[in-house]
Amino acid sequence: MLKAVYPNWPAPDNIRALTTTRQGGRSTAPYHSLNLASHVGDDLNHIIENRMLVKQSEGLPSEPIWLNQIHSTKVIDLANYHSVDADGSYSQQKKVISAVLTADCLPVLFCSQQGDEIAAAHAGWRGLCQGILENSVRHFKCQPSQIMAWLGPAIGPLKFEVGAEVKAQFEFYDSEASNAFQLVEQTQQKYLADLYLLARQRLTKLGLQHIYGGEHCTYSESELFYSYRRQSQTGRMASLIWFE
Repeated sequence: MLKAVYPNWPAPDNIRALTTTRQGGRSTAPYHSLNLASHVGDDLNHIIENRMLVKQSEGLPSEPIWLNQIHSTKVIDLANYHSVDADGSYSQQKKVISAVLTADCLPVLFCSQQGDEIAAAHAGWRGLCQGILENSVRHFKCQPSQIMAWLGPAIGPLKFEVGAEVKAQFEFYDSEASNAFQLVEQTQQKYLADLYLLARQRLTKLGLQHIYGGEHCTYSESELFYSYRRQSQTGRMASLIWFE
């Protein structure tokens, strides 16, 4: 049975948002079972079936705009774009679905308090560090204080181990980022990084006051989520947002 995670946020009634899980699809191991990504080696027929299952189960009004994610900071406006090589999308159009695919990276969904603007961002650590969230917020016509953000399922702060070079890159942009890193191995300078806190820091600095989510760990919750760190050959979940 298809299962999804829904944001617990006070979004306007016309906003629809969710993250799929790995449950309820047609894909076989190692992609079992609701893989929605076409770039990971899964059978294309299974992917098409899985996408149709999501469309039917969640009552999607259209086919999501699937991006060719490149770990960049590029965000496209779905009203006018020439390429889907991007890691975020923005829309002011009814029933147009912004979508990102993840399996440890952080999906961030945005909506205006008026319910007339939405965006979705794929925030891997590189994109997060270099400004994918800033570029997403920049598209909005409303003030940052009128934007809501939901941090979808990502690798949690107890499982995301990185080197000192990652910590240094975040600190280059923001000295407060050091609070999101915990030293766990002195000799090799290994740290546990908190993607959720790093995202909250960035969004707060942009002026967002309404930030939700951040309670899942894709690595630890193996029954619900794909995790690239846990199993490099694996599927992807989709985080979707649109408005009626």
